[in-house]
Amino acid sequence: MASRALKAVLTATITASFALAAVPAQAAADPDPFVWAELTPTYTATGAYAYEPFTAKGGYQRTDECVPNMGYHYVNPKYVNSLDPAKPAALLYEDTKRGKRELVAVEWVVEDKGQATPKLFGRKFDEGQLPGHFTLHAWIYKFNPKGLLEGFNPRVKCPKPKPKP
Repeated sequence: MASRALKAVLTATITASFALAAVPAQAAADPDPFVWAELTPTYTATGAYAYEPFTAKGGYQRTDECVPNMGYHYVNPKYVNSLDPAKPAALLYEDTKRGKRELVAVEWVVEDKGQATPKLFGRKFDEGQLPGHFTLHAWIYKFNPKGLLEGFNPRVKCPKPKPKP
């Protein structure tokens, strides 16, 4: 019987080790490091979208307008109003030097219908970034010096507009 308990403890320890190995260094700076465990379903559900062409298969619609300090939003209309960690309404991308788009964050979007401000991961959604909506970003694919769940990331750059002839 003691060997079963030992196996259970070892299994839990190994599982936790793998989970912690996948957590970026940013986790230590956040006030609640347990938020990374809550974000595990988000990683699982969005990891495939690191390859940008898969977004259409997942119902995410590409945009070509880059929002400064956020990036390009790919929105899945089915997930607007979702508070499910595995179903963010938007994926955020940034252009790379090689001309590809790189996944940098995810975003939950909830319509403001007069209800209380929603919360997820122990954090209230932001108001006013998108008129008539509450939003919450999670910078799980690119470090944000302002914080994991902040609305804007100063490290995300938009391409400079091309001069018109």
